[in-house]
Amino acid sequence: MNPGTGRTWWKTAIGLLLTAIMLFPVYWMLNVSFTRDQHMRKSPPDWFPVHGTLDGYRTVLNQQLPYLATSLVIGLGTVVLTVALAAPAGYALAKLRPRGGGLLSFVLLVAQMIPGIIMAMGFYAIYLQLGLLQSVPGLIVADSTLAVPFAVLIFTAFMSGIPGELLQAAQVDGAGTLRSFRSVVLPMSRNALVTVSLFAFLWSWSDFVFASTLANGGAHEPITLGIYHYIGNNNQQWNAIMATAVVASLPATVILVLAQRYIAAGVTAGAVKD
Repeated sequence: MNPGTGRTWWKTAIGLLLTAIMLFPVYWMLNVSFTRDQHMRKSPPDWFPVHGTLDGYRTVLNQQLPYLATSLVIGLGTVVLTVALAAPAGYALAKLRPRGGGLLSFVLLVAQMIPGIIMAMGFYAIYLQLGLLQSVPGLIVADSTLAVPFAVLIFTAFMSGIPGELLQAAQVDGAGTLRSFRSVVLPMSRNALVTVSLFAFLWSWSDFVFASTLANGGAHEPITLGIYHYIGNNNQQWNAIMATAVVASLPATVILVLAQRYIAAGVTAGAVKD
């Protein structure tokens, strides 16, 4: 037996064990979502939902769909606004090299270090004057502030790797700066676009700080507030609470699985130069 094979086997076994430990809370969430109320406090607990129920998921469909729809609108709006702002900014920093570009990149890095609760308080004061509290557009703008600095850095790193000869060829053909960006740079930045879109969607989908500060009590609340209110009002129906968490996790999980190969290319863009 090759000694290297034995070492590889142990590494694989340890990796699987650590993965199982990290994913156990997810499995337990699924298990509890199918567990009947009368079996919830059973000792020892059932490791599998032998006598499972779908009551929790029926409750989700009856009560939580409006929250899910609001989160979907906010997530998609955040993606559109983030890409619309970050893609041109990344292109400018990568190819146009404006004066003060290095300082701007530093400011973007610093912006990511500001605690979300501080930004939420600032938005609250501004929205109070503008009448944007408890509104979907207000949450979209607030969530975009988390995604835009990261997105600009990703676009800048990716677009820096686009050969300058392609842009020069486009200029020879009569394309201006804007057309070169739209017709050459954006199509070649597909991986970065997918990466930025995914992270922007995930940040807005899982946001609780902005939602609880800027939208609490409004007519349109995201799913994070839906779960929060639901826990407070139905703290004995843990199967329904966990079913809500499972359903809320599905869109992000599906998108992440479908886009994982683009994410790997987008995040590592610019890490290695020829």
